[in-house]
Amino acid sequence: MALSAEQIRTGLTAVAALEPGIARALERAGMPEPRISQPGYRTLLRTIVGQQVSVASAASVWAKLEALLGPEIPPEALLAAEFDALRGCGLSRQKQGYARSLCTLVNEGQLDLTALPADDEEAIAALTQIKGIGRWSAEIYLLFAEGRPDIWPAGDLAVQAGIGKLLDLPARPDEKATRLLAEGWQPHRGAVAILTWHCYNNPAL
Repeated sequence: MALSAEQIRTGLTAVAALEPGIARALERAGMPEPRISQPGYRTLLRTIVGQQVSVASAASVWAKLEALLGPEIPPEALLAAEFDALRGCGLSRQKQGYARSLCTLVNEGQLDLTALPADDEEAIAALTQIKGIGRWSAEIYLLFAEGRPDIWPAGDLAVQAGIGKLLDLPARPDEKATRLLAEGWQPHRGAVAILTWHCYNNPAL
């Protein structure tokens, strides 16, 4: 369940009381809308499919996988599929390795996506067991699919650029600086991340 509009409003109102740059952004650009992904295996598989390709290309691959394996693309069906059949759908050898890693962990019960650890760092560690799922992908999943309120994807270039813009910094902060800038905004950093994407190319700012 993603962060609701009310949760985003509550979080950003709290941070705006501490940070004038956030308050100014809200006045000019308004509250951002929720960003929603469905929790579960298919969202992570779609993340793998979409890596380093256009949205249109990813959609084409996904449609072919659904046609081959069924609309739910069950883990066991993907694991049973032959290399050439998956390659015909557009999955490279590398992505097949990533997809099979995900499916194996889910199918063998080593990764329970309905019961990830409550601690955010432990949940990130569980997700990054999957080949091809790095910290950024894990954070995006936890923020958009599980609605964890304090996820702060400091490695995201748009978050870095957005926070630099909101705080009127002379240059885009790097990942370490972006992480440090947000320490005082806990436990509402997820709402601030959503605001940075909302404001990134907003002409009102």
